[in-house]
Amino acid sequence: MKLAIGCDEAAYALKVELKKHLEMVHPGIEVIDFGADEGEVVLYPDIGYKVADAVAQGECERAILVCGTGIGMAICANKVPGVRAAVCHDPFSTERSRKSNDAQVMCLGERVIGVELAKYLVDIWLKCDFSGGNSIPKVERIQELEQAHLK
Repeated sequence: MKLAIGCDEAAYALKVELKKHLEMVHPGIEVIDFGADEGEVVLYPDIGYKVADAVAQGECERAILVCGTGIGMAICANKVPGVRAAVCHDPFSTERSRKSNDAQVMCLGERVIGVELAKYLVDIWLKCDFSGGNSIPKVERIQELEQAHLK
């Protein structure tokens, strides 16, 4: 699996820790870093959009975006057609973002959760797949509404 990762300067430290964790615990995942780099000041929408676009274009299957709260990155990523991004700060929401909503982008807030919880949530998110079932018509409806808006 190819996984995109990106952050703004507020979340650089967490991104670095998550990359190390992914390399150690999930060696089969190819992590593609979209920035920001150490000391680089960026506008989070630029990183969030670039990462979400990589998912929408099929360059990466999933992505992790990190900013101060995760909220701004989620808002930005959800502007990219075909992308479903969710803020994941607890185990249940993290699991449901994949199983019920088929979210391809996980958003985390460095100022909201600690490093160990972030690693734990990433592990949960990576092992979960879309369950389908009663969620299929809901996700399909999201896609229909998105397409209708684009016309």
